Amino acid sequence: MDNNEIAKILYEISEYLAMDDIPFKPQAYEKAAVIIDDLDEEVEKIYKKEGLGGLLKLPMIGKGIAEIIEELLKTGKIKYYEQLKKKIPVNLSELTAVEGIGPKIIKKLYKELGVKNLRDLERVAKARKIRHLRDFGEKTESNILKGIEFLKRSGNRFTLGSVIPRAREIEQKIKNLPGVKQAVIAGSIRRMKETIGDGDLLAAVFSFKDAGKVMDFFVSMPEVVHVYSKGPTRSSVRLRSDLDFDLRVVPEKSFGAALQYFTGSKDHNIALRKIAIEKRYRLNEYGLWKKGRMVAGKNEEEIYKILGLKIMEPELREDKGEIEASKIGRLPKIIKYSDLKGDLQVQTDWSDGSSSMEDYIEAAEKIGLEYIAITDHTKSLGVANGLDEKGLDKQSREIDKINAKLKVKSKNLPAGRHGFKILKGAEVNILKDGNLDIKDEALKKLDVVGVAIHSSFKMPKKEMTERIIKAMKNPHVDIVFHLTGRVINQRPPYDLDIERVIKAAKETKTILEINAHPSRLDIKDDYIRMAKEAGVKMEISSDAHNVSYFQFLEYGISQARRGWAEKKDIINAWPLEKMLKMLK
Repeated sequence: MDNNEIAKILYEISEYLAMDDIPFKPQAYEKAAVIIDDLDEEVEKIYKKEGLGGLLKLPMIGKGIAEIIEELLKTGKIKYYEQLKKKIPVNLSELTAVEGIGPKIIKKLYKELGVKNLRDLERVAKARKIRHLRDFGEKTESNILKGIEFLKRSGNRFTLGSVIPRAREIEQKIKNLPGVKQAVIAGSIRRMKETIGDGDLLAAVFSFKDAGKVMDFFVSMPEVVHVYSKGPTRSSVRLRSDLDFDLRVVPEKSFGAALQYFTGSKDHNIALRKIAIEKRYRLNEYGLWKKGRMVAGKNEEEIYKILGLKIMEPELREDKGEIEASKIGRLPKIIKYSDLKGDLQVQTDWSDGSSSMEDYIEAAEKIGLEYIAITDHTKSLGVANGLDEKGLDKQSREIDKINAKLKVKSKNLPAGRHGFKILKGAEVNILKDGNLDIKDEALKKLDVVGVAIHSSFKMPKKEMTERIIKAMKNPHVDIVFHLTGRVINQRPPYDLDIERVIKAAKETKTILEINAHPSRLDIKDDYIRMAKEAGVKMEISSDAHNVSYFQFLEYGISQARRGWAEKKDIINAWPLEKMLKMLK
């Protein structure tokens, strides 16, 4: 049982408990679910190595929840969870996927209208039955229908972050098989798209005698719940996560051609084939051909080179101008996955995070960062234990103490090594009128001021745009966090005039965040490119609520790469002193 499955059950226990207004327990289960969902290591492996004691070492996991997880790992089910489901037999994952539908609403809809799943919910909403319930009304009913429609438009796609860990595990397993020369993830996963429809994996074998054994292994993996087809060179399966996954085995001489073909978007590949035809070649997944003779195919570079192109990074292969740029030598030198030097949005246990500042320092140094900004939530966000002016001042004094210790430590570093530093910051709430919930006198004392919207998401376009621009005009505001407010597959973005916002960011010298959390990836790649072309600087943040979130920085970098961003566009890819000069 993988971490996603365990986390889902803990989330649902939290939601069942919240239905009955049980204090404290829902939050405890929810925090435990978040921790487990974000772990690098599988909980099942931790338990096998260290037993219950290993579970108790995990942050936010107390004895009661640890024993619940132990029961799940031992028996495959939890009696307590089964009892809760019998009491209110609804499809929680379907219903909570609709924006604005929480546990208490689900309970009321079940009790009053017999709603058990998404189909029931749509039926009663269209029949105008919800508006007659107490505390609901026409607006709530209309919002529910809009939420259902948004879900339908999102389709059966998965967030990048929910797919990559499992895909890489499968890739490694295939690589390790006898007879396999190389194996590489292809498709939209290799292009690092924000959502994934299915998985593609290519393998090259030393001899086709080995292909059958590779396929036997692939279809019998414990992750596989259904085999659609199995053949000598291609097999298709469904994983436990509901993701469909294909494996293709190709000869080594065709591996590069197959990788190119199964990586590029449909439009990119069509454009490339047109170029091949113009040059009197034929291009397919088996190779590049001239007069019936294969002239290239072993690697991708030689195919692009023969066609007169410089190879494009996988993230760029969307037919959005990359081929034209390659022809004239104008491809951007997109930011590398190793370029980040800092993280400018980190929430600690001073607000709604579960890791301490000391925990973050240790974890950040391990991955090569040189600085982080502590940006705990501010006072109007009560649900996140937001800090007021006094709280921020107290935290700042604590940061001064930590930085003093870090400065002493840095004196013993080898030549060329930089000491670590924590920056004082906050994630300040933008109120409905565009004002901030922290006084300017307090903001002036911080190194980094990020602002974000956490309420009143459905304002009209003009008002929402003005709200954000007013916040940007504050002389102490450095960054706008998760600008459009979207939650992928769950909540649509705010209705914004993005061109006006980007223009205002340029005029006010405000940085735009690329939020790396896989459920956000906000701003999206098209907006990143717009910001880059307008000369607006950006930064990539993990939106960390515990140390495991640092792993998300990869997704933020991939989003920046898809938006053609270069190191010069991303301020936290710069050394600390240079970065600080960009802030107001």
